[in-house]
Amino acid sequence: MGALNTILLVLLCISGILTIFLVLAHSGKGTGISDMIAASMYNSNAGTGILEKNLDRLTIITTTIFILCIVIMSLTFPLGSMNVG
Repeated sequence: MGALNTILLVLLCISGILTIFLVLAHSGKGTGISDMIAASMYNSNAGTGILEKNLDRLTIITTTIFILCIVIMSLTFPLGSMNVG
């Protein structure tokens, strides 16, 4: 495995973990239980517009990096060899 594939593998892991964290950090849009709990903890109208936009941008960036790593790795990752006796 070359240096490019090692770097891509590390980037893939980091971007995958960050994408999961950022998706879970988004506020709920429904009127479910999580929305009722969140409404009691803080005022949902205080400055969430800018935070949500930044969270959306970061999520899109990390997801794009994740997808690009997968595409590049699928093209450059060395194929395994089978030694058939």
